[in-house]
Amino acid sequence: MTALLTMAVQSFAAKLDLKSITRGEFRAESMASLKPLDDGESYSQVSSDGTKILKYSFKTGKQTGVIFDLNNVRGPKIRIDRIDGYIFSPDGKRILIQTDTRYIYRRSFTATYYIYEVQNNKMGPLSVGGEQQTPLFSPDGNMIAFVRENNIFLVKLLYDNAESQVTTDGERNKIINGIPDWVYEEEFSTNRSMVFTADSRQLVWIKYDESAVKEYSFQWFRGSHPTMDEYLTYPGSYVYKYPKAGEDNSKVGVYSFDIKSRKTRQIEVPLDADGYIPRIVMTSDPTKVAVFTMNRHQDDMRIYMANPLTTLSKLVVQDKVDKYVKQESMCGVTFTDQHILVPSERDGYNHIYVYTLNGQLKRQVVKGQYEVTDIYGMDDKTGDVYYAANELGPQDKQVYVSHANGKTERLTTKEGQNNATFSRGFRYFINIWSDLNNPPVYTLNDARGRVLHTMIDNSALKQKYDSYGLGTKELFSFTTSEGVKLNGWMVKPADFSPSKRYPVIMFQYGGPGSQQVLNNWNIGAAGQGAILEQYMAQQGYIVACVDNRGTGGRGAEFEKCTYLRLGEKESFDQVEAAIWLGQQPYVDKDRIGMWGWSYGGWNTLMSMSEGRPVFCAGVAVAPPTCWRYYDTVYTERYMRTPKENKSGYDEVNPIARAAKLNGALLICHGLADDNVHFQNAAEYTEALVQADKDFKENIYVNRNHGISGGNTRNHLYRQIIQWFDSYLKK
Repeated sequence: MTALLTMAVQSFAAKLDLKSITRGEFRAESMASLKPLDDGESYSQVSSDGTKILKYSFKTGKQTGVIFDLNNVRGPKIRIDRIDGYIFSPDGKRILIQTDTRYIYRRSFTATYYIYEVQNNKMGPLSVGGEQQTPLFSPDGNMIAFVRENNIFLVKLLYDNAESQVTTDGERNKIINGIPDWVYEEEFSTNRSMVFTADSRQLVWIKYDESAVKEYSFQWFRGSHPTMDEYLTYPGSYVYKYPKAGEDNSKVGVYSFDIKSRKTRQIEVPLDADGYIPRIVMTSDPTKVAVFTMNRHQDDMRIYMANPLTTLSKLVVQDKVDKYVKQESMCGVTFTDQHILVPSERDGYNHIYVYTLNGQLKRQVVKGQYEVTDIYGMDDKTGDVYYAANELGPQDKQVYVSHANGKTERLTTKEGQNNATFSRGFRYFINIWSDLNNPPVYTLNDARGRVLHTMIDNSALKQKYDSYGLGTKELFSFTTSEGVKLNGWMVKPADFSPSKRYPVIMFQYGGPGSQQVLNNWNIGAAGQGAILEQYMAQQGYIVACVDNRGTGGRGAEFEKCTYLRLGEKESFDQVEAAIWLGQQPYVDKDRIGMWGWSYGGWNTLMSMSEGRPVFCAGVAVAPPTCWRYYDTVYTERYMRTPKENKSGYDEVNPIARAAKLNGALLICHGLADDNVHFQNAAEYTEALVQADKDFKENIYVNRNHGISGGNTRNHLYRQIIQWFDSYLKK
């Protein structure tokens, strides 16, 4: 009877459609633009209509006030429908309101900012000279520095917002002041390269001289969404500096500007001629600005304390590890008033090391064969360190506090993925929890982890999701022929029968340090509860994902074993996964397909030409096809330079394997991809032509690496599914 009822429910369940997926109709409710306030008891958040900044209590989760209201603000009439973001001054007296945001690359954007005076409810423009980038309050709240057209400007708020220009040598594709160049932004995860000193007397920044960096260009067409009518008849071109593996990077240096005397000085920072300065950070000491350096091989990270007045620097932290320092470790370095928290793999797993600002190592926070995934901070008074780690397994993440006496407490209780935002002073935190089958739940918790209030439970989304009668999601693992245990997840159709044999679509990414296999709601190519995979399951597929060697969460040995030969072990493991799936009684081994995006596209091409013909069809979206075409920082971190590692570059890539391609292949690429250039697809398809291999190619005009805009993403997903339908369905 139960089986009959289940079948009846499924027969009446609604069917998913791609447009509802690409419109985000299964996107979970979240807490956008949340910022803890300095009082330690409150946080702010933008209202759902984007017109207000609201104040909430950390203790109750209830609204306690309105900090900003666009509809009631005084000052000159400004036509703004909603705000895009906001920045509080350190003293809380002013707020920078971000509007009219225009994205450049992944993290960079220009915007029009307005200064809001909290006390008199008045708002006016930050500058009338053009759009701004990365505005920054001085610690005393009386100045704002920002970048326009590669130069730094300074606005003095106590002098009627008087604006002055700090640098004058900025020029597109030559000199950049205070913001990173393309490769620094993309691969060191930053969009700002300037700080004030703690006493607000000095401005310190990184200057990038990209004159010697070679240019890459692509065409703009008229297109649609947006339409660029200036290219109606003749296409235009976009030219920018992009250093490919083995080529010249920007020359970088650190400079200071004395605001009172207006004197500019170059700071002496020890650096290899081809070294990197990934970022600078203000510390609580006005005589110390933390300057990060990295050698070109990226296996030696150093933190210097630079004095902007004397221009001298002192080494305080050095993290030299085997093969390379993970980008996530460098980005995870956290400063408090008295300490530096450094994540490092020096013992084989990503753990935390606590230093003083002068470089004295105080203690190692975490030990054991598991990884710290996030650092939330340290209470200097108590010595408590707050962080997240996957102690329960690589698919899991919990929130912890480590006390100065070495005792550790777990602050979250549910297995799955937990992400915390702590109040100032660590008295409270907002936890976001989800697992495979439950969308994010936002709870307010005290310092012991006790739930004080549930703010968002996404119960309506779960009810909607469940009403579609979707398939099951489950985690699994298996051991390859080389004795390596790999983890995966699987989505089965709602009417799954173990006696049937199903076609399988494998989705993966597989790049260094990445993880797709998590006990998390947001798994899958489109997130939203693996909603795209559920759509595929409704079409009769099993969808599976496996994290190959080289992925994260399992320690340095597992992650770095692909060093110098990217794609070799990864594709071997994906073929092994397909073979293992084909051995399951409910899988048709002759109908297995594979697809992926970016590194996942690379992995797809490598796996389809690995030599064992296990894939019937595949789709590669925006794939790299030879690491010679990709940028210096990312590529050389894992491959060194082409001169040092010729065989790794030239023997291990899809172009070299073109003659071994097996299965029906669809390639999709955006013509305006500033990240993985269309050059990759062009050179690879030429190799396929000369190897007499059939393929299909879909080109997306004016689309970048994300391939979206208008109906684009819907069209892309439909092409992928129709491709598999053509070759995997009987």
